[in-house]
Amino acid sequence: MPVQEHQHETVLLNEAVEALEIKPEGVYVDGTYGRGGHSQMILNQLSDSGRLLVMDKDPAAIAVAQQRFADDPRTYIYSGSFTEIADALAETNWGQAANGVLLDLGVSSPQLDDAERGFSFRRDGPLDMRMDPEHGMSAAEWLAQVKEDELVKVLFEYGEERFARRIARAILREREILAITRTQQLASIVAQAVPTREKSKDPATRTFQAIRIQINHELDDLKACLAASVDALEKGGRLVVISFHSLEDRIVKRFMREQSKGEQFPHDLPIRHVEMNAPLKLVGKAIKASNEEVAANPRARSAIMRVAEKAS
Repeated sequence: MPVQEHQHETVLLNEAVEALEIKPEGVYVDGTYGRGGHSQMILNQLSDSGRLLVMDKDPAAIAVAQQRFADDPRTYIYSGSFTEIADALAETNWGQAANGVLLDLGVSSPQLDDAERGFSFRRDGPLDMRMDPEHGMSAAEWLAQVKEDELVKVLFEYGEERFARRIARAILREREILAITRTQQLASIVAQAVPTREKSKDPATRTFQAIRIQINHELDDLKACLAASVDALEKGGRLVVISFHSLEDRIVKRFMREQSKGEQFPHDLPIRHVEMNAPLKLVGKAIKASNEEVAANPRARSAIMRVAEKAS
């Protein structure tokens, strides 16, 4: 049976694939398949001996990948988190390190557009928010048992929500009366708790982002994946990461910067940079979507791409 596909515009498509500097015979990893825009363009540049590892923890994304690429001998489709990149590469039996790893972070348009996934406050649906709905605790289950101080911390740190305490108290009051199980139910609670509005932003935006990050362990997984990706790359291989909010980008920026410094020595020692064993070398400056892309796809507005190369 054909898999139903929600439309998805791949952000920074050309820029990301160009940054990988594709070798036709190389091995590449798309750690966040989504709906395959980047994967397809990578495959278009690979020869018969090139290889592409497709990864995603979302079963719906994997179903689309299997429908599109299962018959392509150059691809290997892995259902699981991008933190498992080492296991996934070992499972392929290709026997070589990767020439490039691409990560397109955050929630995808198909996930947002499917009300049953519970990611969007704009469409009423079950309050789920799991990237992999077959594992872990749903947002509704988490909200039913979370303590006030933990909820405040999540809203403040992951949502950068200045009204975190007010929202947390409103949620705890409401759950004593009625279980919070629907997206628009939660959005309504937040709207009533927030005293002021940000221009052009729904008051539930930060709360939904924070809870989604918590439920999916997104920032911890990102840190683990970045380290695993460097280990997976061969010398000269590229790591390309597209982020969509400041929390993600801050982690990526800090990781790449620290990995490009290598071992730290006293400033007065005559140590050359090449002798500092820096695992990565920064490539260019951060790239944002063009005005034309943002006009065509508003989701691209917050996208920022960073690139590094395996140096040692």
